[in-house]
Amino acid sequence: MRKGGLFISTSRRIRLIAICFSCCLTLAAYSQTTEATDSICVVDSIKKSEGNIIKKIINHFNESNKPKQNKKFDVSIIGGPHYSSDTKFGIGLVAAGIYRTSIADTLTQHSNVSLYGDVTTSGFYKVGIRGNHIFPEDKFRFDYNLYFYSFPTKYWGIGYNNARNKENETDYDDLRIQMRVDFYIHLMKGLYFGPGISFDWIKARRVENRDLWGSLPLTTRDFGIGLQARWDTRDNLTAPEKGWLIELNQKFYPKHILNDDYFADTDFHINHYFNVWKGGIIAARYHTKISYGDVPWGMLPTFGGSSCMRGYYEGKYRDNGEMDFTIELRQHVWRRNGIVVWGGVGSVFPKLPRMRIDRLLPNCGIGYRWEFKKHTNVRLDFGIGKGETGFIFNIDEAF
Repeated sequence: MRKGGLFISTSRRIRLIAICFSCCLTLAAYSQTTEATDSICVVDSIKKSEGNIIKKIINHFNESNKPKQNKKFDVSIIGGPHYSSDTKFGIGLVAAGIYRTSIADTLTQHSNVSLYGDVTTSGFYKVGIRGNHIFPEDKFRFDYNLYFYSFPTKYWGIGYNNARNKENETDYDDLRIQMRVDFYIHLMKGLYFGPGISFDWIKARRVENRDLWGSLPLTTRDFGIGLQARWDTRDNLTAPEKGWLIELNQKFYPKHILNDDYFADTDFHINHYFNVWKGGIIAARYHTKISYGDVPWGMLPTFGGSSCMRGYYEGKYRDNGEMDFTIELRQHVWRRNGIVVWGGVGSVFPKLPRMRIDRLLPNCGIGYRWEFKKHTNVRLDFGIGKGETGFIFNIDEAF
């Protein structure tokens, strides 16, 4: 067992994953019949049906992924237990809604919004709201994400070598408020451009080894303004099956506007989705983020967690630059059930010319998908990294 009990033994972890996957497969299979019961409570905002409350819940559960053409706002609630290597056992709740800004405009993609909350046995808790609002005829787009969390986590310092040194592992509580708001103007087919703002308040509390931070302040406030360009031909935003997403985001953090020092970062990624055979989708993602100037420790590029390089501890590897690549096969299996497998590599570096091939970190994994709503999947992923693993429960695809 590692320091702080982050990882359980291999045999216990395998048993735990097998039990969780078995439960999920059983859940999905039972959801296809009217005699099923469910361990995850799902309530759809649809008309009342006859019968007892159990039958109503089952019927709502079975109908949750069917589009409701005449409904302006379609919302569902899903909640239940989950486990990840970073946060341990917990209870999560998500209210996911899809809607159109104009019911008459059936050609424009659905907008989406999610209210989410989570609490775990490790002391982690998080509440937030995120969404993508698409204006009529897709003339404008408005993307947003606002959340607060408290996360008893670990810190290894800055740089690849520090992350690989097990003796650096130290405990602290990460308190964070984050806001991202991006506004896009539709210039031509697939092409969007517009401004964005961000705000981050970060505090390291109950630090075990202050020396790892050196002279860096434990509390920072960071306000950023920037521009982003996006070329987006995806068929939908939450579970794409075809198309491209190419996005460049340039953010500046001016000195004396809530920031102690000036810094900036450039975030670039390319996603591609295409069909390979019946029910089989290839999703590929290249991503890099590079920061410049006096960057606060909490704003340095990193990877790990639920979406990028799944299987690595989130925030373990951090530096002025980060780069990663992932390719994933998403295979529909039966009715609302699917599986995924993926592989990839990633690394961190102080400057792009100093990126080294021998410091590329491998990543692979397998996952289960259940279609909760149309183009909205509940996912269970087991990711494997170099010397560590991660088990993730979440909603929507990783990218």
